[in-house]
Amino acid sequence: QKTEIAKILNLLNEELVGLVPVKSRIREIAALLLVDKLRKSLGITSGSPGLHMSFTGSPGTGKTTVGLKMADILFQLGYITKGHLLTVTRDDLVGQYIGHTAPKTKEVLKKAMGGVLFIDEAYYLYKPDNERDYGSEAIEILLQVMENQRDELVVILAGYKEPMDKFYASNPGLSSRIANHIDFPDYTVDEL
Repeated sequence: QKTEIAKILNLLNEELVGLVPVKSRIREIAALLLVDKLRKSLGITSGSPGLHMSFTGSPGTGKTTVGLKMADILFQLGYITKGHLLTVTRDDLVGQYIGHTAPKTKEVLKKAMGGVLFIDEAYYLYKPDNERDYGSEAIEILLQVMENQRDELVVILAGYKEPMDKFYASNPGLSSRIANHIDFPDYTVDEL
């Protein structure tokens, strides 16, 4: 187990240029999860670690790639059963008419079960200026699943930092369910 995770972390290091703070945070999370697994195997009970994550940063900074590696780590450690990553956007979750959002969101959640649901540009789910928008319905369903089925699904919410901060401020329940916030810095000229 430990060697598989080391391989994944080494691949992450080799495949992605820069992103030093991201790589070190992923290593920390992997180490914490490994310790949690060891504690459980020794019968030392501990609270279940929060696995839901927030990845913030500009497009092209490796958020999806890191999400895939995180899915591999979570699978290797047995936190998820399938190890797949399903990437979606608002259009995959929110319907255009009354009654369309719940079935769309539930279908996506069903496909993601056992793996990681990666919601790109998650802040588009919340549109406070439009009272006839159904994104809030998708958020409510998502919140329930993040809480009640957290042993079956890990959710990664991704997007630009500033809109994501506003998104979390608009829904404290959502913010409280995200244990790991990782900011992806822009690449330097040398890294490019």
